[in-house]
Amino acid sequence: MNKREAANEYDVLIVGGGPAGASAAIVLAERSARVLLCEQKKFPRAKLCGEFISPECLNHFARLGITDQMLAAGGARLTETRFYGRRGNHVAVPSTWFGGASALGLSRAEMDRRLLQRAREAGVTVLEETRAGELIVDDKYVRGIYLKTREGARAFRALVTIDATGRSRAIARRIEADAKSIGRKTKRRRSLVAFKAHLEKVRGGDGVCEIYFYRGGYGGLSSIEDGKSNFCFVVAAQDVRACGNDAARVMREIVMTNARAAQTLAAAHLRSEWLAVALDAFGRRNIVPAKGLLAIGDAASFIDPFTGSGMLMALESGQLVAESIIRALPQLRAGAPFKVLEDDYKRLYDKQFGARLRVCSLLRRAAFAPGAAEFTISALSRSMRVRRALACATRKTTISY
Repeated sequence: MNKREAANEYDVLIVGGGPAGASAAIVLAERSARVLLCEQKKFPRAKLCGEFISPECLNHFARLGITDQMLAAGGARLTETRFYGRRGNHVAVPSTWFGGASALGLSRAEMDRRLLQRAREAGVTVLEETRAGELIVDDKYVRGIYLKTREGARAFRALVTIDATGRSRAIARRIEADAKSIGRKTKRRRSLVAFKAHLEKVRGGDGVCEIYFYRGGYGGLSSIEDGKSNFCFVVAAQDVRACGNDAARVMREIVMTNARAAQTLAAAHLRSEWLAVALDAFGRRNIVPAKGLLAIGDAASFIDPFTGSGMLMALESGQLVAESIIRALPQLRAGAPFKVLEDDYKRLYDKQFGARLRVCSLLRRAAFAPGAAEFTISALSRSMRVRRALACATRKTTISY
């Protein structure tokens, strides 16, 4: 350990050990950056997620040197995604449209554990069961953070701090809360709730990820390892309250109004506890909340789950931020202003994700508007060319016919 690390000083401090944070840490460490990654939980742990790994993710796994470990986890091969309207009409999107023979259904517990272990092997200092405390701020510049472990709180300083805490944006929120909002202490009621559980004895198609639309939301069912299926759905908060906050009742009374969902879930049994989380708005957030602080993954942008590209976007943003930091690191070490990194990261982020986020904002209206999903499915069933172009527009994929 060098003197800087002994003094708890690093080039990059990453808060959050999910796919965005772990992938960024691996790339940075392999390029000789001094990296500390802290994670609140002890891995493996369950995580609310669609657990759909699109074909493009396998290219990222190869770059991270973890393909064999991921494939050895026993995940299910998914060759197609089908989108079902409430009456059972559907359209199909083959996985081959995205550059691979199949997608992968794998639990976050297994995937995240393997990524975090790979980070350790790459030379990242990993602290699990570690909470992020007060930020170290000097003249509005985030210089690090106090981390809380069982042994107490210690200050860790870094040239760059990364918020990879997912939808909670636990670090960015602290910076963005101004004095006025803190003084009011208002609590905005969130309009959507997401649920997730592992099921058995479902009747879904073999090798197919199924997406169901219904009043006020949609859900997705796909196979994962050990013969289980992951079921994750989004529903209006008012419907959750009307069902007494009972996830199983919400599934029966809301989700299963979709004819296909009623068929596939009729005999399903739980293999895990239900997880639930209230959702903020989808789409773009502030990716540079302050000097010295960058956001990646869902903390930067929460892309709509029906696209199946959330995992891809997490891995892409981890790669992108790492490359930006590596380019700027010599200058930052020499005392250059943070704007050197900030401008580069913003430019690359907009180029990589701007168009797909705009496309998803339009599709989102159809997903939640009564009758619009039915109309969209019907319209897309008439043209494979249009369907393929729209599917590929939700990620950065070159279309060839």
